[in-house]
Amino acid sequence: MLIWVLKGISYYAQKARELGASNENVDFFVIQSLFTTITNANFDQERMTMFIESAFQARRTIKELFEKKYFEKYGKEFTENVPQAASWYKAGGTPIYELKGSEVGVLMDNNEDIRSLKYFLIFGLKGIAAYAEHAYVLDKSDSGIFAFVEKGLAATLREDITVDELLGLIMEAGKISVDTMALLDGANTGTYGKQEITKVFTGTYAAPAILVSGHDLRDLHDLLEQTKDKGIKIYTHGEMLACNAYPELKKYPHLAGNFGTAWYNQQKEFEEFGGVILMTTNCLVKPRDSYAGKLFTTGVVAYPGIEHIHDRKPSGQKDFSKVIAKALETGPIKARDGKYITIGFGHDQIAAVADKVVDAVKTGKIKKFFVMGGCDGRNPARKYYTQFAQELPKDTVILTAGCAKYRYNMLDLGDIDGIPRVLDAGQCNDSYSLAVTALKLKEVFGVADINDLPIEYNIAWYEQKAVAVLLALLYLGVKNIKLGPVLPAFLSPAVTKVVVEKFNISLINDVQSDMEQMLR
Repeated sequence: MLIWVLKGISYYAQKARELGASNENVDFFVIQSLFTTITNANFDQERMTMFIESAFQARRTIKELFEKKYFEKYGKEFTENVPQAASWYKAGGTPIYELKGSEVGVLMDNNEDIRSLKYFLIFGLKGIAAYAEHAYVLDKSDSGIFAFVEKGLAATLREDITVDELLGLIMEAGKISVDTMALLDGANTGTYGKQEITKVFTGTYAAPAILVSGHDLRDLHDLLEQTKDKGIKIYTHGEMLACNAYPELKKYPHLAGNFGTAWYNQQKEFEEFGGVILMTTNCLVKPRDSYAGKLFTTGVVAYPGIEHIHDRKPSGQKDFSKVIAKALETGPIKARDGKYITIGFGHDQIAAVADKVVDAVKTGKIKKFFVMGGCDGRNPARKYYTQFAQELPKDTVILTAGCAKYRYNMLDLGDIDGIPRVLDAGQCNDSYSLAVTALKLKEVFGVADINDLPIEYNIAWYEQKAVAVLLALLYLGVKNIKLGPVLPAFLSPAVTKVVVEKFNISLINDVQSDMEQMLR
């Protein structure tokens, strides 16, 4: 239901832009609302209803702006028929929204291929929205990104849209994905410094503790500032691991390391942790009673019965005083031994050792790079990625980003002349770093086609945001990508055929046959 109303907002926003008008608050609301619909983010029905009601208000705001500009230009009222998503409203709250939502959901398009392509686009837009929201809270935005998201959403309202038009929008989404990840990369490094190669402790200390999961760097920074000199240790979890590599975050001595692994293990790991948990973005799993009273959500993530920390005021910090008080009340967690893992291989760091890498390739010490980023999940078939990493020849290097790395980043895979065999660029959005690295190698080696580089792509598929990363790779011309353990469910047979033929994407098989093929 929320996505449908966002399409109605986008209809008017696009028309307003054609007349030279826009509203940044409305644009950001569309981005933030798309983000809250992403996998494992907002489970709170009341909060979702609040977003829908705010969406109706945003639609009125942008509609009035458009109609005002239309009258100024043409000297008459706008009287054309509009899509139902741009006009429908009925009081009644959650029950009415649920009922209407069931009418306008995924299956509202009868043509399977059109439906498949529309959701290929929508899921890509969700990823773009997530990364754009992270950049926005760090005061970085791009009106072109806002405009494309609204253009894409509005296009999915069209009943006459063609396969070719949708394919064109999907490829354009790939370009915007690259632009958005570049924007976020600049926001992160511009605010917190360029990632540094860093050894991160994976155990815990006997002290009050807060575990921060999700993806939001600014939330972590606010918390670090507010916990200075309070005797509380702060740990990262999941995709927040990368935060330990940013100079302006790692300078806080009470940022103590990383505890746990990928999102799907969080029920067990949050329970074992024993301290307080702050969930900053998506990847939340239904909380267990054992730690629900020590769990807090913030940003777009929410769960019924879990206390939510409200958004920061302009130019201010979020108020984490309740989180801090709960940590002090809970007291020390137990000390645990842990190993150190090395992170911080963003594109800036790899560029700094590019000569060393190139020399290792030219002398045959590095035969191939394997991009093994993506998302992790609980499916037992995902053991494939651990086995694949273990069985790779010792003259190969893994480039990774996203939580898929937890399948192999604790393995002792060694190094090649001081170059670790697992180069961790960071979060899923830091897949941009992997793309920049590939383009840098393309330039250094003087090859015309990115696919002529000694790089293979073996991507773990899962989350909706990952569609944006996939589209970015396709836009950059990368072919022969292996996805697994299953292909995306929203691809119809006909659309799958087009994608496979155009980009030679294939499903993983077994470790041995895939490795033989990729090493050839």
